[in-house]
Amino acid sequence: MEIRFDHTTLGQRVLFGTGAAATNIAAALRDLGASRPLLVGGGHAAEVVDQISEQFAVAGHVREVVQHVPAERARDAVALAQGADADSVVAIGGGSATGLAKIVARDTRLPVVAVPTTFSGSEATDIWGMTEDERKTTGTDLRVLPRVVVYDATLTLGLPTDLAAHSGLNALAHAVDSLWAPRADPINRAMAGEGMRALIPGLSGLRANPADVRANEQVLYGTYLSGVALASAGAGMHHKICHVLGGTFNLPHAPTHAVVLPYVAAFNADADPDSDACIAEALGALHAASGLWDLAREVGAPDSLAEIGLTEDDVDLAAELATAAIPDSNPRPVSLEGVATLIRSALRGDDIRG
Repeated sequence: MEIRFDHTTLGQRVLFGTGAAATNIAAALRDLGASRPLLVGGGHAAEVVDQISEQFAVAGHVREVVQHVPAERARDAVALAQGADADSVVAIGGGSATGLAKIVARDTRLPVVAVPTTFSGSEATDIWGMTEDERKTTGTDLRVLPRVVVYDATLTLGLPTDLAAHSGLNALAHAVDSLWAPRADPINRAMAGEGMRALIPGLSGLRANPADVRANEQVLYGTYLSGVALASAGAGMHHKICHVLGGTFNLPHAPTHAVVLPYVAAFNADADPDSDACIAEALGALHAASGLWDLAREVGAPDSLAEIGLTEDDVDLAAELATAAIPDSNPRPVSLEGVATLIRSALRGDDIRG
């Protein structure tokens, strides 16, 4: 079979070292020629924030971040960066902190140093998102891709067990969804496969012992690979559904991904048996959907969308918005009825193992 594809690799520096966050942030800023960073987040990494503040003339600090990046808060952060003459942004936190930093970068062209404290994977992508008037808008822009990512497993050791599980399943969703995305190719598939092979045992290890440094490192490594796969391939059906559920109905980001993923895998299984087999192999399961279902329950994910705030009255609007956003690359053709059925199954928490 002829191999033919067009792949773009995004340029990004990764500094990975347990216990080395402050040292690596400082090195990254100096190598960027930056001396007045705007700090975003950092509430769970006060020691790192203090160390950076001692070494650099911090231009400002946005301490409180909100999921789904509300537009008003984003505009305030942009104005703070511009008014304080910041020359860089350091985001220390989960996807919400990184997401806010990305909007600052988009509107000011400042370089971002991302320091993840969860397994969101946003740090590896050029995808931005912002919510206004109960609608979440997303896009891609190379300006928002963090120039440097600093990974330090000590910053994820303190995650509550449930948050670690939800966040890790969100990272796994990046790998899975990249297989069905508009620019999927063999390189994306290779990164997604390796990302899944790191994430799945790592998540099981974290559930057994959240203080296991090696398990945290493994999940961070898998998170990065999965994020890179999504950044290169683009967002598929799963992310489009979850963006609607989060932006319009304010469902929590990571738990939403954790609940929806098995249902999307089941929806696409027959239309893309190769991807189904790839996911199933990484899970050690017969089928992707059943393996994802079992993993979600093993690590303590919510059982349904109803459990995290969606109602039956929300389904029709959610399906309408999601159907319009799902790309044509999805292996199975989508319809309003089909998407509504999928969301209702996730709403109820239907057992899809068959």
